[in-house]
Amino acid sequence: MFELLPRGSDKVVGVHAIGKLTDDDYQLLLPKLEERIDKYGRICVLVDMEGFEGWTLHAAWDDFAFGMTHWHHFDKIALIGDEGWEEMAARLTNMLMRGEVRFFDLDQREAAWDWIRG
Repeated sequence: MFELLPRGSDKVVGVHAIGKLTDDDYQLLLPKLEERIDKYGRICVLVDMEGFEGWTLHAAWDDFAFGMTHWHHFDKIALIGDEGWEEMAARLTNMLMRGEVRFFDLDQREAAWDWIRG
């Protein structure tokens, strides 16, 4: 599931990805992101992946399709995690997005928030 984090504001959206994500999870989150994109044009997203266990196939497609549709609507994306593949995903995503994508370890959560807001 996704949990919106209360530290987000205006064009900064904070999300905690927990457990194994499903299509239903994306159907709840994506309209909220699109509302912010409609209002601000470009947004910044922080994704805390502590406790993240992956995606169903449909959810992985939802994530990819949204990212490819809105690749130019992100100023910054901060990914917080503790797995090597998560850092690699941030590097790959950085090549596909117009904005900047950075990976932060779990103990760098405050630095991630500072960067995403700066």
